[in-house]
Amino acid sequence: MSLQTLTYIVVGLSFALYIGIAFWSKARSTGDFYVAGKHVHPVANGMATAADWMSAASFISLAGLIAYLGYDSSVYLMGWTGGYVLLALLLAPYLRRFGKFTVPEFIGERYYSDAARVVAVICLIVISFTYVAGQMRGVGIVFSRFLNVDISVGLAVGMGVVFLYAVLGGMKGITYTQVAQYCVLIFAYTVPAVFISLQVTGVAVPQVAFGSDVVNGGESLLTTLDRIVTDLGFAAFTGGAKDTVDVFFITLALMIGTAGLPHVLVRFFTVPKVRHARVSAGYALLFIAILYTTAPAVGALARLNLTTTIQTGPVFEETGNLRYEERPGWFRTWEDTGLLRFEDKNGDGRIQYYNDANPEFAERAEANGWRGNELTVDRDIIVLANPEIAGLPNWVIALVAAGGIAAALSTAAGLLLVISAAVSHDLIKSVFARNISERAELRAGRISAGVAVLLAGYLGFNPPGFVAEVVALAFGLAAASLFPAILLGILSLRVNKQGAIAGMLSGLVFTMGYIIWFKGVFVEPFAANVPGNWLFGISPEGIGALGAGINLAVTLIVSALTPAPPAPVQALVRRIRVPSGSGS
Repeated sequence: MSLQTLTYIVVGLSFALYIGIAFWSKARSTGDFYVAGKHVHPVANGMATAADWMSAASFISLAGLIAYLGYDSSVYLMGWTGGYVLLALLLAPYLRRFGKFTVPEFIGERYYSDAARVVAVICLIVISFTYVAGQMRGVGIVFSRFLNVDISVGLAVGMGVVFLYAVLGGMKGITYTQVAQYCVLIFAYTVPAVFISLQVTGVAVPQVAFGSDVVNGGESLLTTLDRIVTDLGFAAFTGGAKDTVDVFFITLALMIGTAGLPHVLVRFFTVPKVRHARVSAGYALLFIAILYTTAPAVGALARLNLTTTIQTGPVFEETGNLRYEERPGWFRTWEDTGLLRFEDKNGDGRIQYYNDANPEFAERAEANGWRGNELTVDRDIIVLANPEIAGLPNWVIALVAAGGIAAALSTAAGLLLVISAAVSHDLIKSVFARNISERAELRAGRISAGVAVLLAGYLGFNPPGFVAEVVALAFGLAAASLFPAILLGILSLRVNKQGAIAGMLSGLVFTMGYIIWFKGVFVEPFAANVPGNWLFGISPEGIGALGAGINLAVTLIVSALTPAPPAPVQALVRRIRVPSGSGS
């Protein structure tokens, strides 16, 4: 059976499963639509949270970041996983004890203000649409390569599937669909990793293979990879080039951004009791750790396989470079997607793959007749192409395609639902039409979800960067806007509505302006990536941490200069902070 046929079957069966679950768990009330009736088991909620959060960035892009950034990519591993510790300790149980439907609803009631609720909705929509852009790009990449369809067709199919189970099932349908999607994506991620680990090191466990010796090589995987990439002028895989300040701020932004993501926070409204919120956060961290401890090995093995496939011999020897007409099948198919490009700059018919930005190496290369790097590899193809590069069976490649789509769709559905809930519940029901019936509110939620799906599809056609980069920016926006308001709303009796509104707006505007300046309108695009041009040496991916600091400072200063919250609000804060049955 051909790869394309097998992929259609595997992906088609996964879609049938998701849609079947949506029909089985159709939402029949606003409680079902927004919070799955608050009766999701902690283990199931942990698995759904993991799928909701482990997006296309984790499945598709994380290993690509690791493959090319090496040691510097540890900021993503530390930030994205460390955020769950903050979430479990500082936010999850208190939000569940609050007992309502959405994050803007908490902010609106805690800060006794419709204006605060509306600002929170604006922050949520900006964060969610920034995040969903990365997911739809991931859907397009998978469809265009594995199903051999135009990216527009792939996006339309993905949008249709999300529309069915998000609009029909709401949070109830999404939760149980995400449990299935987690099983698909984690199986699809780990199976190829085991195969390739065995091929390269003879060790089946990727986490162990990462520190093992290469088969018949006489040296460790990391030593071999360092030697090969430095021979080609690239930075050592185990070396770090990022400035310590930027590493700190990116890690912090990702950590507090994780704890401020609305589609993750809302998951803790779905469990039966407060203690289940902590338990489900623990399970989510466990399920996430399976992929995140595998990712470093996947990135290293992928970089080694790709480099040795193209550069088959010693650098600068004519026999050391693959001839273009002899390129393998995986090279041809990925070329068709435009995510892998070859330009024969010196007309010798061979693929020169090296770092021509390294002046010393470029000079040596030119002396040997090379005229610049001829191969461009999109980071987002590393996980998807790795099984093909390694020559794994077609069923493994088809499984990877299904896993990539599951990762993207699971997070997209969660994001679209929180957008829908923000519009229907926090704007229409709570601000503009307070007397609307539950039936009409449910209809408004479904219409909002449909509109959000269409906007998400548009962002899939015009993504602002590679998947992980877009997602990192969304985390920064969440860190700078929602996280301080939620945290202070729980921990402080003195913070009031004036402070919260001013803080959220200042954090959002500062962070968004910085990102747009460096990612959208900077006169010299290359200069946007030069640390010397950044404020205090902080990259756009890390600026959310500084934005969060501005938010906190503005909130506390404005609150100190304005009246304290009324007594009932302070009583609400005390209630959600004190465990049930603990006494006075």
